Amino acid sequence: MPALPQYVELASSLPAMPEVAQQLLRSFDRDDLSLQQLAELVARDTTLTARVLRIANSARFSPTHEISNLRDAAAALGLKVMRDLSLATCLTGALPSCPGFDRMAFWRGTMALATYATTFATALGTDEETAYVAGLMLRTGQVLMAMADPVAFQQVAGQTPRPDARFAAEATAFGLTHNQVTAALARRWQFPAELVAAFDTAGDPMASKPFNRLGGALRLASVLTDCRTLGIPDAQGLQDVQPELVAHVKLDLAWLQAHLCSHELATAGVDSLLQ
Repeated sequence: MPALPQYVELASSLPAMPEVAQQLLRSFDRDDLSLQQLAELVARDTTLTARVLRIANSARFSPTHEISNLRDAAAALGLKVMRDLSLATCLTGALPSCPGFDRMAFWRGTMALATYATTFATALGTDEETAYVAGLMLRTGQVLMAMADPVAFQQVAGQTPRPDARFAAEATAFGLTHNQVTAALARRWQFPAELVAAFDTAGDPMASKPFNRLGGALRLASVLTDCRTLGIPDAQGLQDVQPELVAHVKLDLAWLQAHLCSHELATAGVDSLLQ
């Protein structure tokens, strides 16, 4: 059974985080980034450009006319959406496929988690854009786990699905959880320390001292993603699975329900993202 250092070593076999993605991450600290500068940054990678244009023309955004260049895409989508989609596209290209790994289901869950993380971030008083990026990354450790031990990965995946059950199942099968592997990968890719800390604490937010609000938002978003995938009502699932965390952050479930988008919208366009 691989230990965490072995996952870090395995991560070295993955491509380095693309330079465009690294600059996209750094741009979150900039208040002066313009749509033109963002379009010029994305344009440095021709594969990324083609995929962003395909997504911009997909049913997820339903443009009124065909978008044929990045400048039009930036104008139609806006800076935040354009940057988020570009980063998501970079991540899907950086993580490989492997036997027994349902790539479509993984990215549907990941896109939903990232979307929900922004709403939980607002509720918990932390930054929405940082939460979106963290949500995109949280489950990437699962890819390395599938690569390192396919048998254990299939054992975990084959268990009766229950909201939020994967963390405990991974701890039993692997001796660690996917958020820990993600944190190791994020360190290798030189992600900001804030994100690494959030990944580290998402496995057990209530144990972190001081409490990490972003880590808490990620865990709640993960629970909600599982609930909606399994057809379990939001409030029931959150209260049943993470009652202590819900109470600790004083989560207003009525407010949450009013501000969450539908699961269909949160997962729309994933097929375009993976083409």
